[in-house]
Amino acid sequence: MDGVVSAVAAVDQNEEGSATDAYVDPLGEPFLQTRFALPTVPATFLRRERLAGHLDQALRTPLTVVNGAAGAGKTLLVADWAAGIEETVAWLTNDAGDQGPGMFWAYLLQALRAVGVPVSGEVGCPADATRVDHKLLARLAAELSGRERPVVVVLDEYDHVSAPEIADQLEFVLHHAGSGMRLVLVTRTEPLLPLHRYRAADAMTEIRNAELAFTPEEAATLLELHGLALPVEAAGSLVDRTRGWAAGLRLCALAAQESPDPATYLKEFEADRSAVADFLLAEVLRQQTDRTQDLLLRVSVLDRFCPDLAEALTGEAGAASVLAELHRQNAFVEHLGHTWYRLHPLFAEILRAHLRARSPGLEPELHRRAAEWLRGSGSLPETLAHGAAAGDWEFTAGALVDDLAIGQLFTGLRCDDLTELFSRMGPETTSPAAELVRAARDLSRHDLDRGLTHLRQAEERLATDGSDLTAWLSCALLEALAARLTGSPRKAEKAVETAAELRHEIPAHLLEKHPELTALLLTHLGSARLWAGRFDDACAALSSVVGGPGGASTALPREESLGHLALIDYLNGWPGRAERKALAAMTETERVGLPQPSGCGIGRLVLAAVAVDRDELARAQAFLDEAADASPDVQDPVTAAGRSIAAARLLLARGDAQAAVAAADPAVPADVPSPWAKGHAALITSAAHLAEGRPDSAAEVLEQVPYDDQPACAVQVARAHLAAGRRREAIDLLDHLCTKGRSGPAVTVRAALLRAQAADEEGDTDTARRLVAQALREARRERLRRPFLEAGPRVRRLLCTAPLQGLTEGWLTSDGPRHGGPPRITVEPAPFIVEELSGRERDVLQRLAQMMSTEEIAADLFVSVNTVKTHLKSVYRKLAVNRRSDAVRRARELGLL
Repeated sequence: MDGVVSAVAAVDQNEEGSATDAYVDPLGEPFLQTRFALPTVPATFLRRERLAGHLDQALRTPLTVVNGAAGAGKTLLVADWAAGIEETVAWLTNDAGDQGPGMFWAYLLQALRAVGVPVSGEVGCPADATRVDHKLLARLAAELSGRERPVVVVLDEYDHVSAPEIADQLEFVLHHAGSGMRLVLVTRTEPLLPLHRYRAADAMTEIRNAELAFTPEEAATLLELHGLALPVEAAGSLVDRTRGWAAGLRLCALAAQESPDPATYLKEFEADRSAVADFLLAEVLRQQTDRTQDLLLRVSVLDRFCPDLAEALTGEAGAASVLAELHRQNAFVEHLGHTWYRLHPLFAEILRAHLRARSPGLEPELHRRAAEWLRGSGSLPETLAHGAAAGDWEFTAGALVDDLAIGQLFTGLRCDDLTELFSRMGPETTSPAAELVRAARDLSRHDLDRGLTHLRQAEERLATDGSDLTAWLSCALLEALAARLTGSPRKAEKAVETAAELRHEIPAHLLEKHPELTALLLTHLGSARLWAGRFDDACAALSSVVGGPGGASTALPREESLGHLALIDYLNGWPGRAERKALAAMTETERVGLPQPSGCGIGRLVLAAVAVDRDELARAQAFLDEAADASPDVQDPVTAAGRSIAAARLLLARGDAQAAVAAADPAVPADVPSPWAKGHAALITSAAHLAEGRPDSAAEVLEQVPYDDQPACAVQVARAHLAAGRRREAIDLLDHLCTKGRSGPAVTVRAALLRAQAADEEGDTDTARRLVAQALREARRERLRRPFLEAGPRVRRLLCTAPLQGLTEGWLTSDGPRHGGPPRITVEPAPFIVEELSGRERDVLQRLAQMMSTEEIAADLFVSVNTVKTHLKSVYRKLAVNRRSDAVRRARELGLL
């Protein structure tokens, strides 16, 4: 320091100032030495190597800009870095009270001298606070350019430097100083230097707000420095709320130290009653003009905003320039692109509290204005949110119906959000749109009586109030759903016809915007047709959905349509086709991220029924359980009948005939009977009678079923006749079945085995073996094992003969007969495709292996219990198990644990 004093004392007098003036500023006041000192880094400061490493690039580029909001940690970051480098660092903290260029350069020259940078007397010192001679700048640049090693000049709080000429002068010195100077600007705002030129020349290092933000891992380490132990997942939640803002994290940590339960405080603290609020109000809000403060308070009710929307809330023009300046100042206004902005979440939370205190009652009006503006701009989700926040339910329900978006209550993507939002709508709102929303909400929960009551009230009011086309089309959609739930194909046809007529009068862009409407209508129609046994007509409607527009909005209707098509294949005896469609159905909604299981679960019911035919009973039970979770209170007749079939067949396979008979009846009221549902219920009852040795009763049950169009029932009647010794009647029935030609392997394999049994009974062993061989070839492709278990001892004895053993090994039987008896039919593990587990599913599985309960897993992962249950169901499905212990065992077999 003595060397610095000597150098300063030796300055010759010149036109800018004399040596005796070197220790005072141009106004004659002593230099404030604190402005030249590196800020002290506190003990709780966290050195982040990724940022320090980035700052090291500042030694290789002329210009470095560290640009971030108040409290982003800019100054301490640069101070810590500067203290650790070998180069000389001249630090200057700028002051908002500086008078002009002369004062700025006087302080900058003093900062250089304070760290021993030799500035000769020829450079001089400004004598006028408002100006600086260009010669001084040129001499300074020339002296700096001659340095062997650069001096690092750090200008902290550079946003206080507002004079454009200072930026020009600084750029001049930086350019001509060459390798002798490295300039680091620490600022809240974009500096006025020509940054584009430095970027183009790759001559600038930049660290901005996003990079300054703490990561969850860094936040956890920072909290540790404050004596707080928090898992990374919990720290991640705090980072989400603060957006990694350094000051926010530190202030929260300090406050948590005073709390008896720091972890709970950090999770639930009220921002408007914390030191964070004091900081933001003082450092950000009160630094703005009254007009800007009013704008910030009003837009705090919005998740995002653009200038036009801000002006709708303030009633004043000019928001574009105000928002742009706030963003430039890093005043916690983030630019989202395309003129849209948002507030930092903590800042918004604090501003809303401030708004309520300053202007009680204004918030609902702001929400109403926002809803009206957003409705005009076509942003429906935000329109509904703000309409609800304003308490204007007639407007909110009308916006949903007018946009033709009522189908979103059924597509899985937003149905929970919409249901929750409209649950707050009171009974005093009685507009047609409100009644339609209530009807849709109730029908989506399968509350048929309440749903139809609200639907009728909506239709009555629409008939009185006038012709609202979008409302009537919404009515048609709900009528189609009600027809599906009541098993009424005639009403479904009428609803779809009405919808088709209305579509011609509704703007095309609305229909294109909501492809889910058509997809839902056709799915309901296809389901109603399927219930009535009109398989071809059902396939036409359902295939239109599957082949229609893709995307998230139609994923659920596509899943249900594929599930219905899979059921048709199963009923026709094609298990392989049914399985492929059912698996495809399940992936439709998984691909778009819908919670699993989703939809009515019909695809899983088909997979369960197919698994029974393959004698994979544990897998069948797992799919049944998943289907029950997907829609536990379903009143859809098709799904209820599908569940009855799968459950009853599983019980029958397990040997519980009486329970199978009880489960076979879906017991769901419907306007018209379903021939296939009735037929399969009778088939199960018949099989139960046969299992208990009553073949006549088995045949009698099916006499009441028109089995000409139900080949599976015809085969069961033939089986009963054969068991009763009526071979001729059995063969005649099977011959008649052959002329139909539409039956799949599940039917034809059983028919071939019955013929083989009849031939063997008549002593025609060659024909019997040929028929069994034919059945084996067909069954092997489909992995059908149950028909052979059901076939009886004669067929089993044939399976052990040499010509047939090669057709059974590896999939149906063990290595061969034991002690001369028939081969033992075995079930190998199903070649089930184990889908890749997601990262979160692996997390849950690992904790499952540690014997943690569902509640403990939820707490450990900082998620809800319901979320853990959803992950568990997905894990069970992907691993083809239905219990925790089986999931862990299977995961270990696959090397997942």
